[in-house]
Amino acid sequence: MKVLFLNGPNLNLLGTREPEIYGRLTLADIEKQVRTRAGELKVEVDFRQSNIEGDLVGWIQEAKGKFQAIVINAAAYTHTSVAIHDAISAVGVPTIEIHLSNVHAREEFRHKSLIASVCRGQICGFGVKSYILGLEACVYVTE
Repeated sequence: MKVLFLNGPNLNLLGTREPEIYGRLTLADIEKQVRTRAGELKVEVDFRQSNIEGDLVGWIQEAKGKFQAIVINAAAYTHTSVAIHDAISAVGVPTIEIHLSNVHAREEFRHKSLIASVCRGQICGFGVKSYILGLEACVYVTE
Protein backbone atom coordinates (compact mmCIF):
# COMPACT_ATOMS: atom_id res chain seq x y z
CA MET A 1 0.00 0.00 0.00
CA LYS A 2 1.22 3.50 -0.85
CA VAL A 3 -0.03 6.66 0.88
CA LEU A 4 0.66 10.20 -0.29
CA PHE A 5 1.02 12.81 2.47
CA LEU A 6 0.42 16.36 1.26
CA ASN A 7 1.21 19.40 3.37
CA GLY A 8 0.10 22.91 2.51
CA PRO A 9 1.28 26.44 3.15
CA ASN A 10 3.41 27.40 6.13
CA LEU A 11 3.83 23.82 7.34
CA ASN A 12 7.49 24.17 6.36
CA LEU A 13 7.68 26.56 9.33
CA LEU A 14 6.61 23.99 11.91
CA GLY A 15 8.79 23.99 14.99
CA THR A 16 9.09 27.77 15.01
CA ARG A 17 5.63 28.95 13.87
CA GLU A 18 3.28 29.51 16.80
CA PRO A 19 4.57 26.55 18.82
CA GLU A 20 1.83 27.07 21.40
CA ILE A 21 -0.65 26.03 18.68
CA TYR A 22 1.35 23.75 16.38
CA GLY A 23 3.99 22.35 18.72
CA ARG A 24 7.77 22.34 18.52
CA LEU A 25 8.24 19.48 16.08
CA THR A 26 9.34 20.27 12.54
CA LEU A 27 7.67 18.75 9.50
CA ALA A 28 10.77 16.54 9.15
CA ASP A 29 10.24 15.32 12.75
CA ILE A 30 6.61 14.51 11.95
CA GLU A 31 7.60 12.72 8.75
CA LYS A 32 10.09 10.58 10.70
CA GLN A 33 7.35 9.49 13.15
CA VAL A 34 4.96 8.73 10.28
CA ARG A 35 7.62 6.67 8.49
CA THR A 36 8.26 4.68 11.67
CA ARG A 37 4.56 3.83 12.04
CA ALA A 38 4.24 3.20 8.29
CA GLY A 39 7.04 0.65 8.55
CA GLU A 40 5.17 -1.15 11.31
CA LEU A 41 2.06 -1.20 9.11
CA LYS A 42 4.04 -2.18 6.00
CA VAL A 43 2.88 0.97 4.21
CA GLU A 44 5.01 3.04 1.85
CA VAL A 45 4.65 6.80 2.27
CA ASP A 46 5.58 9.77 0.12
CA PHE A 47 5.73 13.10 1.99
CA ARG A 48 5.43 16.42 0.16
CA GLN A 49 4.96 20.07 1.13
CA SER A 50 4.25 23.19 -0.89
CA ASN A 51 3.13 26.73 -0.25
CA ILE A 52 1.68 26.74 -3.77
CA GLU A 53 -1.93 25.62 -4.31
CA GLY A 54 -1.22 24.44 -7.85
CA ASP A 55 1.48 22.05 -6.65
CA LEU A 56 -0.99 20.40 -4.30
CA VAL A 57 -3.62 20.14 -7.05
CA GLY A 58 -1.08 18.61 -9.43
CA TRP A 59 0.08 16.05 -6.88
CA ILE A 60 -3.53 15.06 -6.13
CA GLN A 61 -4.17 14.57 -9.84
CA GLU A 62 -1.01 12.47 -10.22
CA ALA A 63 -1.99 10.24 -7.28
CA LYS A 64 -4.59 8.24 -9.20
CA GLY A 65 -3.19 4.82 -10.01
CA LYS A 66 -0.02 5.42 -7.96
CA PHE A 67 -1.36 5.72 -4.41
CA GLN A 68 -4.13 3.89 -2.61
CA ALA A 69 -4.85 6.85 -0.29
CA ILE A 70 -3.99 10.48 0.38
CA VAL A 71 -3.57 12.21 3.73
CA ILE A 72 -3.79 15.97 3.34
CA ASN A 73 -3.11 18.83 5.70
CA ALA A 74 -4.12 21.57 3.31
CA ALA A 75 -3.50 24.15 6.05
CA ALA A 76 -5.03 27.52 5.10
CA TYR A 77 -6.15 26.13 1.72
CA THR A 78 -8.60 23.95 3.66
CA HIS A 79 -10.80 27.00 4.07
CA THR A 80 -10.33 28.60 0.65
CA SER A 81 -9.53 26.11 -2.11
CA VAL A 82 -12.25 24.99 -4.45
CA ALA A 83 -9.42 23.74 -6.71
CA ILE A 84 -8.19 21.25 -4.08
CA HIS A 85 -11.79 20.18 -3.41
CA ASP A 86 -12.35 19.54 -7.12
CA ALA A 87 -9.06 17.65 -7.54
CA ILE A 88 -9.84 15.31 -4.65
CA SER A 89 -13.32 14.73 -6.03
CA ALA A 90 -12.04 14.13 -9.57
CA VAL A 91 -9.39 11.50 -8.81
CA GLY A 92 -11.45 9.34 -6.47
CA VAL A 93 -8.47 8.36 -4.29
CA PRO A 94 -9.64 7.93 -0.67
CA THR A 95 -8.48 11.06 1.14
CA ILE A 96 -8.20 11.84 4.84
CA GLU A 97 -8.12 15.50 5.93
CA ILE A 98 -5.90 16.21 8.93
CA HIS A 99 -4.91 19.18 11.08
CA LEU A 100 -2.51 19.50 13.99
CA SER A 101 -4.77 21.85 15.92
CA ASN A 102 -8.49 21.60 16.59
CA VAL A 103 -9.67 23.96 13.86
CA HIS A 104 -13.19 23.96 15.33
CA ALA A 105 -11.91 25.51 18.57
CA ARG A 106 -10.11 28.31 16.77
CA GLU A 107 -11.11 31.38 14.75
CA GLU A 108 -14.52 31.23 13.08
CA PHE A 109 -13.06 31.23 9.54
CA ARG A 110 -11.25 27.96 10.32
CA HIS A 111 -14.50 26.15 11.15
CA LYS A 112 -15.46 25.66 7.49
CA SER A 113 -13.53 23.14 5.42
CA LEU A 114 -14.06 23.29 1.67
CA ILE A 115 -12.47 19.85 1.27
CA ALA A 116 -14.24 17.89 4.03
CA SER A 117 -17.19 16.93 1.83
CA VAL A 118 -14.92 15.04 -0.59
CA CYS A 119 -12.74 13.41 2.07
CA ARG A 120 -13.45 10.08 3.76
CA GLY A 121 -12.94 11.72 7.14
CA GLN A 122 -11.35 14.52 9.11
CA ILE A 123 -8.89 14.24 12.00
CA CYS A 124 -7.89 17.34 13.95
CA GLY A 125 -6.57 18.47 17.28
CA PHE A 126 -4.14 15.67 18.11
CA GLY A 127 -0.88 17.34 17.11
CA VAL A 128 1.56 14.93 15.47
CA LYS A 129 -0.82 12.09 16.34
CA SER A 130 -3.23 13.53 13.74
CA TYR A 131 -0.71 12.39 11.13
CA ILE A 132 -0.40 8.91 12.66
CA LEU A 133 -4.18 8.60 12.92
CA GLY A 134 -4.47 9.73 9.30
CA LEU A 135 -2.09 6.98 8.23
CA GLU A 136 -4.00 4.39 10.25
CA ALA A 137 -7.30 5.64 8.78
CA CYS A 138 -5.89 5.02 5.29
CA VAL A 139 -5.23 1.40 6.18
CA TYR A 140 -8.78 1.13 7.49
CA VAL A 141 -10.52 2.69 4.46
CA THR A 142 -8.61 0.57 1.95
CA GLU A 143 -9.16 -2.82 3.63
